[in-house]
Amino acid sequence: MGSNWQPTRPRGPIAAMYHSPGPKYMVPGSTGHTQTFATGAKKHDPTRKLAPAYSFGIRHNKYTNDCSPGPGYLVPSNILRQGKDGTPHYSLYSRPKDVTMFSTPGPGAYAPEKSGRSASRTAPAYSLSSRTRGFKFDNTPAPNAYSLPAVVGPKAVGKTSAPNYSLTSRQKIGSFHEDLQKTPGPGTYRVTDPNINRGRAPLYSMTGRNQMPGDTTKKPGPGAHSPEKVIMHKFQYPQFSFGIRHSEYIAPLIIDPVE
Repeated sequence: MGSNWQPTRPRGPIAAMYHSPGPKYMVPGSTGHTQTFATGAKKHDPTRKLAPAYSFGIRHNKYTNDCSPGPGYLVPSNILRQGKDGTPHYSLYSRPKDVTMFSTPGPGAYAPEKSGRSASRTAPAYSLSSRTRGFKFDNTPAPNAYSLPAVVGPKAVGKTSAPNYSLTSRQKIGSFHEDLQKTPGPGTYRVTDPNINRGRAPLYSMTGRNQMPGDTTKKPGPGAHSPEKVIMHKFQYPQFSFGIRHSEYIAPLIIDPVE
């Protein structure tokens, strides 16, 4: 059996169409003294009287690390202010083990056949090993690097040497074919100054021409003057001029201020 119900559109807005926050907002409490960190406003019911509020405070940091055992520390009864009381103490340990006697080895404990070369003579034994690394860099001279001593001459070993003579070349100095053109001429020697070994002669010098001091300014000539332009010694009529326009905003020149 089907239903014929159909939703109808309301004529105007109703309260069910709007959403409210519901129980989101809580009534501030009437006990305690709380305060928001962001705005600093106090969370307390304004209709109730504000009673004084107290807190336990916070735990502070320790400046020193105390290592005392606290009240649970128990002092033993045998410890006095001068130390231990001095009474003997006894304890029970386990039974020690018996000392074993040293057992001397018998003749059958030795094996002379295993002593090796240290107890019997053996034939020399040789082996071929690889070439050592040091021989690769060993520069030993070959047989042709040696030379036999001389047999003839003054350096002969184990024999008497006869006198030896040699022929040298002819010297040119003092001989008949000496080249005399290489002898220095008269111009090669330096002439000695006569002022050194004789009386010094007077010395004269020629200086430049000097001018007499005088006035070097330029003097005007007769044509530089104009007597016809001079009118100060003549009679003149009074002359007037309009002057220039002055501004009203310029302060006058004050030379002698009046106190």
